[in-house]
Amino acid sequence: MRSMMLCATALAVSMAVTAAANAQTVLRFGHVGEVGSHFDVAGNEFAKRVKEKSGGKIEVQVFPSSQLGNDKDMLQKMKLGQIDFFLPSSIMSSVTPEFGVFDMPYIIKDRDHAARVMAKMGDTVFRPAAEAKGVMILGFWENGFRQVTNNVRPIVKPEDLKGVKLRTPRGEWRVKMFQSYGANPSPMAFSEVFTALKTGVMDGQENPLINVWSAKFYEVQKYLSMTGHVYIPAYIVTSPNTFKKWPADVQKIISETAVEMEPFAREAGKNFDDDLLGKLKEKGMAINEADKEAFVNASKGIYEEFGTSVEGGKALIDQISALRG
Repeated sequence: MRSMMLCATALAVSMAVTAAANAQTVLRFGHVGEVGSHFDVAGNEFAKRVKEKSGGKIEVQVFPSSQLGNDKDMLQKMKLGQIDFFLPSSIMSSVTPEFGVFDMPYIIKDRDHAARVMAKMGDTVFRPAAEAKGVMILGFWENGFRQVTNNVRPIVKPEDLKGVKLRTPRGEWRVKMFQSYGANPSPMAFSEVFTALKTGVMDGQENPLINVWSAKFYEVQKYLSMTGHVYIPAYIVTSPNTFKKWPADVQKIISETAVEMEPFAREAGKNFDDDLLGKLKEKGMAINEADKEAFVNASKGIYEEFGTSVEGGKALIDQISALRG
């Protein structure tokens, strides 16, 4: 009898050890991008690499299309530890004002410039600013260069935006920028934009080409104007409290993979830009180039306001401008 009990105990211990060895860490990753968007492509690639590096012991479940809430919802859920990862972009300027510098028109020249900015200023400026507000940046990915679509007229110069009801993301500087051009901007959750455009609540919106494509805005928008007015990073973030709860090996794999993904995310954004212009034209959109010099000249006031109203704002502008190359 004693022998049978010992055997049973040994078997139970063995099963417990085996279960522990095979235990899987499941982490939830939310974003507002549609299926097939650059957010979704990057998120799924991140999940794939994490799973491979961990030998299948870390599973990242990606939830696209605002399934876990809009940007504001997910930011709160991430801080509370209800989701593990979130991929914000423009909304970061509402977390802490330093991120508003990326809303300065044409401050980022190209993707190489963006990479230099993150390499030089990521650890010294943006990570500390975010972490002070309970947001831990794991990597600097990409949202990309934004273009304007609308149903009123082609946008060639800033004055063409006069009176246009334009959806923007949440973030005061994007709103102020378009107000300075004469538009009527309104922040709105991305998941609500298609319906707002279809019903005429909004005349237009501004987004990278991949969002225009993946959200099928071509079905409800006539004009696509290549303004390229801002380049906005995306940030894979978590809560510092959530991060501390993960075992050291999980922390290492997550941290390393998030940084490793940075060039992949920028390259994916570039490839989408190269590929989609012709496809959007085939869908019936009227495409025009904007007079970027006119937009730059019309943007001096927003630079001045940011430089004087945000602590250290002028220094941020100067640092980023000095890295243009």
